[in-house]
Amino acid sequence: MRRKADWPRPIAGLLSALGRWTWPVLVPIAGLVLWWLGTKDRPASLVPPPVEVGRALWDLAAGGLYDDAFSATLITHLLASVSRVYGGFLLAALVGVPLGLMIGRIGVVRSMFEPTLQILRPVPVTAWLPLAMILFGIGPRSAFFLVFLGAFYPVLVNTTFGVRSVDPRLFEAASMLGASSSAIFPKVVLPAALPSIFTGLRLGLGFAWVVIVVGEMTGVQTGLGAIIMEARQLSRTEIVIGGMVVIGFAGFISDQFVQWLGRRLLRWSPQHA
Repeated sequence: MRRKADWPRPIAGLLSALGRWTWPVLVPIAGLVLWWLGTKDRPASLVPPPVEVGRALWDLAAGGLYDDAFSATLITHLLASVSRVYGGFLLAALVGVPLGLMIGRIGVVRSMFEPTLQILRPVPVTAWLPLAMILFGIGPRSAFFLVFLGAFYPVLVNTTFGVRSVDPRLFEAASMLGASSSAIFPKVVLPAALPSIFTGLRLGLGFAWVVIVVGEMTGVQTGLGAIIMEARQLSRTEIVIGGMVVIGFAGFISDQFVQWLGRRLLRWSPQHA
């Protein structure tokens, strides 16, 4: 049997590309098959078969099948959720990264903020839901706050960890090369902490998508979480699963973008090679 290395270069490249695309889809295909086997010939099942979810997704995106309140509304709901996810995430990054840099580098700031933040960090986002509705009212502001809260702590913790993990020998090398104390932070600390900061940003964006459904339980009229909750009340399980699928793909695309950006900006780091 011929090895892949013995094939001509175009054929070997094609086989390698097919291999890269084949392995990632095996698990989803197996899951769809098991899902279909578990729901076929069971019309009274509360879990709809994959085909029914696919039809619901098509109608949600383009309409023309059911012509109900959900038809052709996917873009509206997706854009609403994207605006809240990225808005809350960007605010979390703008607050979490500078605060994490200061907590990791300045002892006084660490003493002031870290105990309080460590007490608040284990409180789940769902526990903040009633208070958020009291503070910000019923609507998108509460959803925005909850998304911000979900993204904030991963960004903060990873930024702090990155700053505190800087090798002390880097400071010695910078001093020997004549770097002033004011140049240590931008020239040494920030570049060395960037891999951890990007990890925190990636985790924070992922958590923002995780909590969007909770955030949109605050009475908003549009958003993927809103239609999931409305479909649950109407026993439209296929819409619920379809909304989950859309959130999964949107979160996956967001994560791929952050990884791509990290690889471009951190080519020098082995963690992002």
